[in-house]
Amino acid sequence: MERILNPKPVLPADRQIFPNRALKAMIVPLLIEQLLQLVVGIADTLMVSYAGEATVSGVSLVTMIYTVFIYLFTASATGAAVIVSQYIGRGDRGSANLAASQGFHIAGLVSLACMAAALLLGNAALALLYARVDGAVMSACRTYLRIVALSFPANAVYNAGAALYRSMGRTRTTMVVSGLMNLINVIGNAIGVFVLKAGAAGVAWPTTISWFFAAVVMTALCLNERNQVFVNPRDMLRPDREMARRILRVAAPNAAEQVLFQLAKVALGSLIATFGTSQIAANGIGQTLWSLAACMCTSMSPVFITVVGQCMGAGDVDAAAWYMRKLTRLSLALSTLWNALVLMLVPAILPLYAITGETRGFIWTIVIIHNIFAALVQPFAMPLSSGLRAAGDVQFSLWSSLLCTVVLRTALSFALGLWLNMGIVGIAWAMVLDWCLKAALDIWRFLGGQWRNKRVI
Repeated sequence: MERILNPKPVLPADRQIFPNRALKAMIVPLLIEQLLQLVVGIADTLMVSYAGEATVSGVSLVTMIYTVFIYLFTASATGAAVIVSQYIGRGDRGSANLAASQGFHIAGLVSLACMAAALLLGNAALALLYARVDGAVMSACRTYLRIVALSFPANAVYNAGAALYRSMGRTRTTMVVSGLMNLINVIGNAIGVFVLKAGAAGVAWPTTISWFFAAVVMTALCLNERNQVFVNPRDMLRPDREMARRILRVAAPNAAEQVLFQLAKVALGSLIATFGTSQIAANGIGQTLWSLAACMCTSMSPVFITVVGQCMGAGDVDAAAWYMRKLTRLSLALSTLWNALVLMLVPAILPLYAITGETRGFIWTIVIIHNIFAALVQPFAMPLSSGLRAAGDVQFSLWSSLLCTVVLRTALSFALGLWLNMGIVGIAWAMVLDWCLKAALDIWRFLGGQWRNKRVI
């Protein structure tokens, strides 16, 4: 297996700063963390359904908006993680500490601004986006958004801390903290829905409380000066323009990419809503199965950032290229096995849903399309893209994603789904064709070597 995964010529052992056991120690906790979040998400959805249709509808509508902010905070944290990883590779602990501290500083400022915007403009935004929903649903929307907006600073700070720990390769810690956070959320939802019968507030407060718990724990861990990299409270509270500029050069394009991607999904959601009940239900269930199938590639992306970032920071560009090849091969192998396993589980999962034969047929079609391409194409379109970003090639990642996801996927979704009357099957084909173009562009960029000359520190 090692001979298959290791590219030729093999990198000398003294330059392989991440042996296989170190890669395994990073990948396994990340995968477990992703699976736990998915399982908790399913449990939350099931519990919220007992709060009534108005609450379910209100929470789901606000979640689409809330997710945009989550991706914004995650992208900001990823920018800091790239800079920290490169300083770790260079052996410059002081600059790594400053970058980590500034990552927290930026996360705090951005999240406070987002929280203020959500609290001041949230009702107007809901009225504009969901003008036709009935009064009970709108009331649930307003309640849920008003409460979860309070969690924005905690969400951003947690993501900054988690990204810092991942940049050090300490993914087991983030797995444990994330698991405890999700446990608090599930228990809180059960109390809010079944005991207090508090409706939208009963599921919003546990979300907010769990994020604050995670933020406090991660911040405390990051302040530990015995860490390879730690956060200095003084540097966390004051701006350092030069370091902030370096972080934002990576974070801003990544944030723009993620936010536009989520907005495109919101637009496609309005299109899917016109396809009829069976297809809407099939798409909703299919999204859950897609998330399960994508866990492997999602887990591999932070590994690319840590490994490639440290190699580039050490000035060993050839090692970064070697690891990108190796990790891409590993992503391809693991993703193929994982997606095959998910496909085998589908016959056991579908009976859990009370759905018609027509809906079940749609689910099978879109899941098969998704899983084949998620196994063979997504490793090049997602983790490899993270590797290019970790090397500092952030502008290419931004523009290629905008072309593929925002332009191509959206255009093809309307062309195939609406104009050719393929419905959600057309949406699925548009998604995987987006991956194909993104994968082709990433491979072309990697082989072209333009990323080798990028510098972020």
